[in-house]
Amino acid sequence: MSDPTVGLKLPTVGERPDRPDTHSTAGWAERAETLGYDSIWMSEAWGADALVELGTAAERTDSIRLCTAIVNVYSRTPAVLAMAGATLQRLSGGRAVLGVGASHPGFVESLHGMAYERPVRRVHEAIELVKALTGGGDGSNTTVTYDGEIFSVDGHAPFDEAVPVYNAALGEANRRATGRVADGWLPYVFPVSALGEAFETVARTAREAGRDPDAIEVTPQVMAAVDDDPEVAKDVVREYVARYVGALSNYRNALADWYPDEAAAIGDAWESGGMEAAMDAVPDELVFELGVAGTAEDARDQLRAVLDEPVVDCPIVYVPRSAPDAVRDRTIEALAPGRL
Repeated sequence: MSDPTVGLKLPTVGERPDRPDTHSTAGWAERAETLGYDSIWMSEAWGADALVELGTAAERTDSIRLCTAIVNVYSRTPAVLAMAGATLQRLSGGRAVLGVGASHPGFVESLHGMAYERPVRRVHEAIELVKALTGGGDGSNTTVTYDGEIFSVDGHAPFDEAVPVYNAALGEANRRATGRVADGWLPYVFPVSALGEAFETVARTAREAGRDPDAIEVTPQVMAAVDDDPEVAKDVVREYVARYVGALSNYRNALADWYPDEAAAIGDAWESGGMEAAMDAVPDELVFELGVAGTAEDARDQLRAVLDEPVVDCPIVYVPRSAPDAVRDRTIEALAPGRL
């Protein structure tokens, strides 16, 4: 019997200047491949260019998929995303996945100086255009022409490297965009118990667009922490939930579709008392809906339950960046596919 299909989201090198990482991205990738992970996924917020980092990993790995989770659709045009994705696909011998998303207003506006406008439409057009530009050109005179509401391209040849594009959709409108144009769904800070119901929106829209929903890979990011003291592990996940749901309205609004009282309480606590108060407002039930946490065996049992969700194809283990190094390393080892 083969090992279960599980991905690993890598620590973002350089994201924490106060905590220099002792491992390069390529080193993490080698380790993940040795442990049997199906794929590595790298975020990009502030600190490192995910596609450049994954390019270094391509040279030192053989079979593991190299994926972004996520790059936003504001700071790079679809043409730049297509070039970067096609380059990684070529360097890796066909192992690249381009995970994209709309990010959130605070990041796009404060760091990139761009107006956070029409995020769902922008995601839809960016994915559609990236797929057209990486459609596997055969050297003929075939060209890409695209006339969207946000983006336009006139008569450019596609690259000869097709690149799958996944969407980190949360809300219903963005899930519909996933069904129409994306190759995968990449939910983040999303309740495990709601995945099946939420995917029905993706599947229904895919069928309406003449696409096969079964061909859309579902790869939820699952926060994870392992420690001999279950409370320590739970607090690693709890802190991340408090920060994202408390401070970022798009995550809070998305969670409110399934946990309205809890989402409101975390947001209110964050506003009135900061991190400590927000953590107190995150119940254990929500820790286990959004992640796996506890002793090694407990966390493995919880991850097996995620794998048993009929809609899930490849859960992605993500140790929050604030976790102590010992917790991070132990979690990555404990939740390796061969140990499940």
